[in-house]
Amino acid sequence: MVRTSTLSDAMRDCVEDCQRCHAECLEAAMNLCLDMGGSHTEPEHFRLMISSATLCQSAADLLLSGSAFHERQCALCAVACEACAQSCEEIGGMEQCVELCRRCAQSCRDMSGDTPRDRSAAKHRPTAS
Repeated sequence: MVRTSTLSDAMRDCVEDCQRCHAECLEAAMNLCLDMGGSHTEPEHFRLMISSATLCQSAADLLLSGSAFHERQCALCAVACEACAQSCEEIGGMEQCVELCRRCAQSCRDMSGDTPRDRSAAKHRPTAS
């Protein structure tokens, strides 16, 4: 039996970008950041990397399953990935994570129909309660 895909090329590209970003954020957090210590393991940065990885995987899963919720998840994923990219850029030495997070954020914005306005990632960073 031949399997046919209902995903558009843009959706497939977004899935791939999300999966790459998920893998990079998770691997970098659990290996690079834990090995480096210091600012790499500050709670805000580390949580942001894990959140980004989780949201990327969830966005890819929803896209692949044809869920009606993929647009909302992609919008949230874009915000998290932009914040993660900014945090990794500020810390330094995490260029691959920065690049893949920004690529994923753009793909997810495109999927969600969200257009970039004034999207300073710092605005979307979680605040301590």
